[in-house]
Amino acid sequence: MSTLIKKVVLQLLVTIMRILFGVGWLLAGVTKITEKHWFSEPGVFIENYLLTAVEKPNVSEFYKYFIEHVALDHVLFFNYTIPIVQIIVGICLIVGFIIVPSVFICLFMHVNFILSGNMNLISLTLYTSAFAIIFFIHRSYVFSLDRYFGIDQKLSSKNKKVEESAIPNRLLKNIS
Repeated sequence: MSTLIKKVVLQLLVTIMRILFGVGWLLAGVTKITEKHWFSEPGVFIENYLLTAVEKPNVSEFYKYFIEHVALDHVLFFNYTIPIVQIIVGICLIVGFIIVPSVFICLFMHVNFILSGNMNLISLTLYTSAFAIIFFIHRSYVFSLDRYFGIDQKLSSKNKKVEESAIPNRLLKNIS
């Protein structure tokens, strides 16, 4: 198999992974609103979820403290914020808009899910997918709005400027 074919296959797999990752987050948010009734019965599902998490032996003490003193005091905020953010981030990943911030938001939400005592194969797959998208970020930009609007180039040029500015000018003169 030629190198070009390998690159095309890798590109296709990374793009499909980014889109499916986005679909997963989009469906997670939509499901919370439609099937789990987060909006029609505000606070009921998430409060029960948090109370159950506090009782789990695999939830660390600092996270139990966070649940008891922050999350349970602001159940309605989390009730509306979580599904809306999941939907927005899912759409952003599907269309490839602000990919890097979207993946980091997903990782943040996912770490909180894991800290609340929920680790399963789907969690592991989502977590691994997020890191794969970041690892192959240049391949993730293909077929994306980030590429269309030149966001990927702006991020790349900023990285190059930082790398260049980290090298003192006197060293650059000696290299030339």
